[in-house]
Amino acid sequence: MLIDGHGRKVDYLRISVTERCNFRCQYCMPEKPFSWVPKENILSFEDMFKFVKASIDQGIKKVRLTGGEPLLREDLDKFIGMIYNYDSNIDLALTTNGFLLKNVAQRLKDAGLKRINISLDSLIADKAAKIAQKDVLKDVLEGIFEAKKVGLHVKINCVPIQNINDNEIISLLEFCKKEGFVIRFIEFMENSYAKSGLKGLKSSKIQDIISTKYHFKKIPRNSTSPAQYFALDDGYEFGIIEPHLDDFCASCNRIRLTAEGFLIPCLYFEDAMSIRDYVRNCDIDGAIEILKKVLSNKPEKNKWSDESEGDSSRAFYETGG
Repeated sequence: MLIDGHGRKVDYLRISVTERCNFRCQYCMPEKPFSWVPKENILSFEDMFKFVKASIDQGIKKVRLTGGEPLLREDLDKFIGMIYNYDSNIDLALTTNGFLLKNVAQRLKDAGLKRINISLDSLIADKAAKIAQKDVLKDVLEGIFEAKKVGLHVKINCVPIQNINDNEIISLLEFCKKEGFVIRFIEFMENSYAKSGLKGLKSSKIQDIISTKYHFKKIPRNSTSPAQYFALDDGYEFGIIEPHLDDFCASCNRIRLTAEGFLIPCLYFEDAMSIRDYVRNCDIDGAIEILKKVLSNKPEKNKWSDESEGDSSRAFYETGG
């Protein structure tokens, strides 16, 4: 069992398999040039798998693959299959923008993927293009429906931004309700890579907007979920992820591995240690010692609740969400 410095059980490993992305979303990295990290700096799937196996043996129960955009990494389905074949009970999940999903959803499902989170910030093509800086809506919707068709459990993620898509909160909720998807609205997490001046919506405002049409009640919080869930009167549930509240962190059970082999204890913080040389040299015991050191330094909470801290300089395209 893995325990951090604050006594929290850590059983969830998030792996960013690439920092590359085919979108340039305004809230993530709108001005980053399209560039590639040298291949020699990136962990191979074989080396990642060495660490995943050891992490599972240490108590990891859930693995989520993120990016960047993970579907840009060739042979992702084979990596999923490696994990599934080692332990079919692992909760295997993927977070994607959905743009490339239509043509690979079946392969991912066949390899052992169980759940998928897909970003959908607008149902209006022009708005989706404004956010992603690319014409994306048609391909994303096709990917969403293909994932549903092949039997993946689909969740939708949406980041509401003032004066861009904040008037679509109800229509996005109703779309997901109709199609049987859970939607989670995510408070914009201020970071130095986002477009200057961007303003998100806090949870209270999102709730106010939904309450203009629907009555809902708060559901007791799942101890490990980053989302606070709510139920409409007909039973449909939606979530809001509230990183600006301390209870977002109280039961954090996550550790993050980047494509370059850095273990990161918290999405906000810069603190990280590398396991790249250890896994490449098959020193798995050394890699696990680094993991335990990183966990011992895992902060009690992020700093988004402290307005004096300013924006995080963490690059989400390197760590996933």
